Amino acid sequence: MLDRFVPDKYFKSIYDINYKALKKSGIKCLIFDLSNTISPTNIKSPTRKIKDLFEDLKDMNFYLVIMSNGLKKDVTPFKEILCVDSCFLSFKPLKHKYKKIMRFHDLKDNQIACIGDQLFFDIYGANRMNFTSILVNPISTDEFATTKLNRQMENQVIKHLTKKDLFKRGRYYE
Repeated sequence: MLDRFVPDKYFKSIYDINYKALKKSGIKCLIFDLSNTISPTNIKSPTRKIKDLFEDLKDMNFYLVIMSNGLKKDVTPFKEILCVDSCFLSFKPLKHKYKKIMRFHDLKDNQIACIGDQLFFDIYGANRMNFTSILVNPISTDEFATTKLNRQMENQVIKHLTKKDLFKRGRYYE
C-alpha cells in the first residue's frame, strides 16, 4: 500500500533532473508542480534561472505543463511568462486534469513525467496515472499552513518507507 507514495526518481531539485535520459526513455510531456517545486510560494513570477531551464526543455521538444492545486492568479504569471500550458485548482491527486492533459496532447501514460515536491499530491497522483513520478526536495520551508500539516503526515509515511528500504530522504536516484 505504501508503494503508491514511492517516486520512480528522486532528485535534489528540478535543476538536477537528467532530462536527456527522460527524453531518451520516451517521455514527451513534463508536468511540473508550481509551489516549492518550480518556485517558493512567496515568489509570484519565474526567475531567470527557471526561464532558462524551461527554454532548454522546450528546445528538447518537451510539452511543458504547470499543474497546481493553487489558484489561477498564482499560476497565470508563470504560464504567461514561461509560455507553457497550465492547470490550476487541479485537485491533485485526482485524475481529471491528468486525463485532460493526456487527451489534449494525445499522449499515453508512459510518455508523461510528473515532477513535484509532495508525496501525497504530486507523487501519488502521478503513480495513480502510471506516469513517471519524480520527487524533488521543496525549495523553501515557507509553506502554507495546510502544506505544513501535510508535511507532518508525509514524514510519517517516509519513516515507514525508510524502514522498508523503499525510500530515504536525501538518497537520490534515477
